Amino acid sequence: MMLNFTKMQGLGNDFVMLDAVRQTVPLTPDLLRAIADRRFGIGCDQILVVRPAQTSGRDFRYQIFNSDGSEVENCGNGARCFVRFVREEGLTDQQRITVETLGGVIAPECLPDGSVRVDMGEPILDPARVPMLTSQPGPVHVLQVGNTAVRVAAVSMGNPHAVQRVDDVDQAPVTEQGPQIEHHPAFPRRVNVGYLQVLHRDAIRVRVWERGAGETLACGTGACAAVVSGILQGWLDASVTVETRGGRLQIDWQGPGHPVLMTGPAATSYRGAFDPDTLLRNLP
Repeated sequence: MMLNFTKMQGLGNDFVMLDAVRQTVPLTPDLLRAIADRRFGIGCDQILVVRPAQTSGRDFRYQIFNSDGSEVENCGNGARCFVRFVREEGLTDQQRITVETLGGVIAPECLPDGSVRVDMGEPILDPARVPMLTSQPGPVHVLQVGNTAVRVAAVSMGNPHAVQRVDDVDQAPVTEQGPQIEHHPAFPRRVNVGYLQVLHRDAIRVRVWERGAGETLACGTGACAAVVSGILQGWLDASVTVETRGGRLQIDWQGPGHPVLMTGPAATSYRGAFDPDTLLRNLP
């Protein structure tokens, strides 16, 4: 059995898109890891699976799997690719769709200039709902990471983020400290780890160690969480350009009670097909 797929990317954050509306997609953790493997499989940060909506009035449901095979709640760059994919594949002709995720309902929209805007919903700031185990009221919490006390803001964009401010993201200990915070006991479902450098009140740089995937060139929900944390702490205005290693996003948030809006690119790289059994045999 061959499975059709499309390879897409948003700011270099790359995805294998699988249409489970018109074909049967028998996913297992081993197959997910085989698909994501950059040497023995197709290669990607995440696998995104398009499924029929489970709730009346919604357009689609989508599942998000990291390269380690774990399922996660939300993916901002993936959401932009999602709406472009379902339009290119003829699954919808709507410019704006509503999509069910484990983290809630999102609404991506294709804009006339070719970019995609996503209503990411309201950020979750209650530590218990992020979830984070802490007695500190927030928005900033102190974590002990090895011998270092680290100040992080806990924000959920449907998936959990711990964001800290640094002077220079190029010098931030992303690959060393990121895995430690990802698996910190304060985060029972692990956490995405963001590093935020403030350039101006309307411009920041961000790097993110993604839970289950490692550092990626861009993280849409990480960009949203960074802007939310910066606005809450008085560093940023309501409209912010976010520079990632893969390119720029525009993030807008009017404050508590309002949704976060993310605007950026999404593009198709190529299409193909694979035999799941062959990929599994290739997996080391």
